[in-house]
Amino acid sequence: MDSFVYKNGKLFAEGVDVETIAAEVGTPVYIYSKATFLDHLKKIQTAYADIDTTVCYSVKACGNINILRSLAEAGSGFDIVSGGELFRAQQAGADMSKIVFAGVGKTDKEILEALNAGIGYFNIESEPELENLIALCKKHGKTTKAALRVNPDIKYDSHKHITTGVKETKFGVDIERAIKVYDQYAANGVVEMSAIHVHLGSGGKTITPYVEYVKKVMPLVDALRSKGHTIDTLDLGGGYGADYESGTVPSAIDYASGIVPLLKAANLKLILEPGKSIIANAGIMLTRVVFKKTSGEKTFVIVDAGMNDLIRPCLYEAFHFIWPAQVDERFMPQKRMKALKVDGAEVVDIVGPICEGTDFFAKKRAMPPVARDDLVAVFTAGAYGYTMASNYNARPMCPEVLVDGDQYTVIRKRQTYEDLVELEK
Repeated sequence: MDSFVYKNGKLFAEGVDVETIAAEVGTPVYIYSKATFLDHLKKIQTAYADIDTTVCYSVKACGNINILRSLAEAGSGFDIVSGGELFRAQQAGADMSKIVFAGVGKTDKEILEALNAGIGYFNIESEPELENLIALCKKHGKTTKAALRVNPDIKYDSHKHITTGVKETKFGVDIERAIKVYDQYAANGVVEMSAIHVHLGSGGKTITPYVEYVKKVMPLVDALRSKGHTIDTLDLGGGYGADYESGTVPSAIDYASGIVPLLKAANLKLILEPGKSIIANAGIMLTRVVFKKTSGEKTFVIVDAGMNDLIRPCLYEAFHFIWPAQVDERFMPQKRMKALKVDGAEVVDIVGPICEGTDFFAKKRAMPPVARDDLVAVFTAGAYGYTMASNYNARPMCPEVLVDGDQYTVIRKRQTYEDLVELEK
């Protein structure tokens, strides 16, 4: 379910006209639909209900504590990659036993914070990290659980910057080395190494690579068990595709249909770490047209949002469907598509005000004609949108708004110029 729909030519977030939000809080602004992200979470929980599954939402995708609180209340755990994300999860009232801590460079301070919080698992990325975790547990009288991250060396269709499951990556250890790691470290007495973690990266659009890496890991599980190691859990990470274009990714049920039978046969519990597939379509970035200009044969739509607000298009060459917030009947969009051809549309570059040539949201994109002050929505912006924003060009970061039915709440205020310099005084 995607609760951003056009009614009588106007874009609504659930029961709220987005123009109403813009009039109160200004633009640019991130707007989230609570019903959408809770629906996506529920679909994942239901799809994997046949086996013991812990869904750990990836905080890095969108970490506003108000959103995390709603997810925690709906039964979600959390995947974290820093001490700051641990703190966010704590502030949101998360169940610490349903926290998994990933990342290749966990500091001693972060590890101790997580140990003291009593998190569920550490995802171990290297032998030196495991040695350090064992040493810290012994020094401070702590025990914990760990999943060793292994690279199944499976390539699939994704951007080079977000592919992580191959060899020669900073993440995890080669699958061939995993048995030696368990043989050397499993009997350490303080860190229970009862799980395997795998993660292909982000942006998957078919279930095949995920099924392949489960099948590739199963011989490792069998080999470890045959040597007396207890392996009871498989952490399959995240990276499941989000519907940036309508109908281009499998559903949660599709993924589960290929994965659940394999894990059930192996008597393995499951940890999932979805981010995009829960929050991406639950958010839009609303921006306003500042100017429209022609240069040579190009037409530019210049908006008040910049790459500091949403960096994915220039960083990952990512596609976001972009459409005006108010359109006449001719331009009512039925799908989010890259090439949505409509009579009367203009082909434009949609760009921001940042002093960088890479500051764009779309190039050579067909969209309905817009004019100065028109509102434009950048769809599927809930994941890696605000969370990757910055103050580049000394631009205050924009507000976040959460819609619940016909009500909306500002869940993060817009920064002021004073906020920009407060920590420098």
